[in-house]
Amino acid sequence: MTPSPTMKAVLASAYGSPDVLALHDVPKPTPKPGEILIRVSATSVSAGDCEIRSFKVLPFLWLPLRLWMGLRRPRMVLGQELVGVVEAVGDGVTRFAPGQRVFGLSDTYFGSYAEYTCLPQTVPLAAAPANLTDDQAAAAPLGGLIALDFLRKAGIQPGQRVAINGAGGSMGTFAVQLAKQAGAVVTAIDTADKHEMLRSLGADTVVDFRREDFTQRGQTFDAILDVVGKADFGRCVRALTPNGRYLTPNPTPSLMARAWWLHRTSQKRVSVVFTHDEATLLDDLAARLASGSLQSVIDRRYPLEHIAEAHRYADSGRKLGNIVITVA
Repeated sequence: MTPSPTMKAVLASAYGSPDVLALHDVPKPTPKPGEILIRVSATSVSAGDCEIRSFKVLPFLWLPLRLWMGLRRPRMVLGQELVGVVEAVGDGVTRFAPGQRVFGLSDTYFGSYAEYTCLPQTVPLAAAPANLTDDQAAAAPLGGLIALDFLRKAGIQPGQRVAINGAGGSMGTFAVQLAKQAGAVVTAIDTADKHEMLRSLGADTVVDFRREDFTQRGQTFDAILDVVGKADFGRCVRALTPNGRYLTPNPTPSLMARAWWLHRTSQKRVSVVFTHDEATLLDDLAARLASGSLQSVIDRRYPLEHIAEAHRYADSGRKLGNIVITVA
């Protein structure tokens, strides 16, 4: 009897530190109807991957996420971003064909910390720009899509003032570039060791949040993107212009309740960025990356077998932009 084909994949033995991650031999998946099998070339370590691994989630999400992902350990392979080549397609697949190089997000299916992954053709995937390396393509989807949604919802006009809190990470580095290209005056907030990189991306002013509160500088902003969700919401609101907008990818129930009241009592607005309208945004992102107007910032690269080390570095908070994992 011919043995079933296997592949290498990262599994988590529990929720916890990066040490729970290890490489294992697991069965190679076969695409079901509507699915595509991708040979993964590269992936990344995102903040979301680290949050799921450590299970540092908001209290109201704890139980539903445990029921969905696994009570004692994640039942699925982690990893959200990927670039790779379509190896096979299931019945009914019309969007992709074998041999096509694609990049994008695995969405809630995860699975990119492996040599192969099967994903529904409906997830946000697109043809990878031919002039991008695997590293550049793998580092772009999540941060790039959130930054594009920020640009769209903030409605940035030339000359407006924009603040980006957490500017040195994967989302923030794309947001700085897009805001500058829209003609904004950009204040980038992050640790001092990231300031040189942020200036190179176009930031007009850089602020070290460990030494100074950007909302107390006597400036007002037309838009504030709080990537990390740790800025004081009340101070951010007071630092907005009368028609300013506060945006975040990390809403909490208390923040949304305060946003409801803000909407009723002023012209200031709160928006949640990246609300799963990815298809058009991904095409836009691919075009910008292909033209060179938008670039991935890559700090470090690790092979798949060093995934635990990569997660430890991500947990340190020192990364500039993205951490890429080479798979094939």
